Amino acid sequence: MVLCRMGSLHAAEQTRSFTFWKKWIGVVPPSADTVGRVAALMEPDGLRKALQSTYGNLKRNKVLPPQFRGMSAAVLDGHESHASYNQCCFGCLVREVTTKTKTGEEVKKIQYYHRNVTLSLIGVNFDFMLDAEPIFSGEDEVAAAIRLLERVLRDYPRAFDIVLADGLYTDPRFFRFLVGKSKHVLTVLKDDRRLLIKDAVQMFETITPITYATGKTEYTVWDMEGFSSWPQAGVDVRVIRSLEKTPVKHQLTKQTKIEVSDWFWVTTLSQSQIDTKAFVELAHRRWNIENRGFNELVTRWKADHVYRHDPVAILNFWLATLLAHNVFMAFFHCNLKAAMRARHTMIHVAQMIVAEIYSALRLSAPKHPP
Repeated sequence: MVLCRMGSLHAAEQTRSFTFWKKWIGVVPPSADTVGRVAALMEPDGLRKALQSTYGNLKRNKVLPPQFRGMSAAVLDGHESHASYNQCCFGCLVREVTTKTKTGEEVKKIQYYHRNVTLSLIGVNFDFMLDAEPIFSGEDEVAAAIRLLERVLRDYPRAFDIVLADGLYTDPRFFRFLVGKSKHVLTVLKDDRRLLIKDAVQMFETITPITYATGKTEYTVWDMEGFSSWPQAGVDVRVIRSLEKTPVKHQLTKQTKIEVSDWFWVTTLSQSQIDTKAFVELAHRRWNIENRGFNELVTRWKADHVYRHDPVAILNFWLATLLAHNVFMAFFHCNLKAAMRARHTMIHVAQMIVAEIYSALRLSAPKHPP
């Protein structure tokens, strides 16, 4: 169902009477209610082991080589998979949001939602989705991320050397945990670490920035290591600032404007491990989990659909979607010939898979009364 991107248990249930399933799995598939009930009772570790087995096969076939100076990087981020003002379960997180009525009056409403932390491994042609962990009531995203990393580092001890994350993870707990596990950290540096930013800006005035261009973007980068003004992290850190200017032509006005981005990052990576230019490229790969991960999963794979409103079921269906995504991406990039990939998009290939499955289905001939 997930691999075919049906997006509905009832859509899959409608195929129960076809002979295809009896031929391939030997039994009639369960009903939609049974699938939902079992998903709420099933331990997620089975799906996690399937993800681990898929990773092992790809790694042995050299599909996931190190990308950055002999090091591999993983990206960590939170994702909200469901939100509702009406439906809730015992695993829902709760927040108060302000909305406007039709008359423009502001009212406060209680919203129920589910959120998880997902980890993906940066690859050459696609990113491998490693694992996910739900965020429970009363804890923040960093606590859930550390719990996720505890398990991932046990199951995938050598899968990655660096963890990339948003500014939310510029947290001493996160840094101390990964440094204690002999892993490097790279996060966005925002205003909540004002002392570190202030010290970095002052020190950057004493050095000459590096300037270069990649494509249409011009970079001016300041890079300095050995900052000790964030002792809570437990180690001295390196701070990089990248001022980026990119000409963008707006379709409506046909005018070209210069868009300026000012980035600050903090990391435990030294300059000897990765140079400035390669570091900026690596830091921008943090967006992979959004572009190659969440956006793809939600738009193409219907990952945010609530098949059954139960916290365990929601997690299991999310993990099943990660597994199906990994299998499909490996099939597309590793099994199909380059000429086939050049002629057809991933969406077309996905539709061909569905068409192949449905072409083998046969409805029982209707019995007409005599």
